[in-house]
Amino acid sequence: MGIKDQFQDKANELKDKARTGRQGARDEASERAAQAPDQAKRKKAKVHDELDDNWDF
Repeated sequence: MGIKDQFQDKANELKDKARTGRQGARDEASERAAQAPDQAKRKKAKVHDELDDNWDF
């Protein structure tokens, strides 16, 4: 195997690794985005509960 082939193999390896990492990041971002509305609802409910608990007149 020549040096040119070695460099080409390494370049392909790095490109595949970058592609895999990018896809993993996209999957993670998509999952977080899907969970965001539920998290917002829970936080809103928690704030309302805390306000109700501290609203003593």
